[in-house]
Amino acid sequence: MLQNAIGRDNTFNSDLLYTLEKGESKMAEESSKQLQDQITRLQQMRMQLQMIMQQRQQVELRLKETDEALEELEKTDSKTPIYKSVGSILIKTKGKSEITKELKSSKESLELRKNTLEKQEGRTKEKLNELQSKVQNALNISDPSSA
Repeated sequence: MLQNAIGRDNTFNSDLLYTLEKGESKMAEESSKQLQDQITRLQQMRMQLQMIMQQRQQVELRLKETDEALEELEKTDSKTPIYKSVGSILIKTKGKSEITKELKSSKESLELRKNTLEKQEGRTKEKLNELQSKVQNALNISDPSSA
């Protein structure tokens, strides 16, 4: 009778061990999938940050060109004919005051856009750093030999 109890305990123990191993394997798969998803999000976020930075640089360039145009306009008198580029052609403007007003409005819009992009860039960098830390920690936990 004792032999039967021991035999049953061994069967129970091996069943329990199998169930635990299966559970650990499933948890490892889920953890691996989560880590892979985080790495994918990290790559997407890096690409998004690059796009934001490129947009900001383009806006800064247009802002610089607008400032230079305004500086040149200040040097001209009101009788000097002024042309503006529209597509691939030049069109004579109605006057210095009209084009100055147009350029100042454009500058204001560009400055707003630049500020928005700078804020977006900052937020994206913060999120990127957080996610990068999470991924790094997960990699260090899953690979104890690297510690």
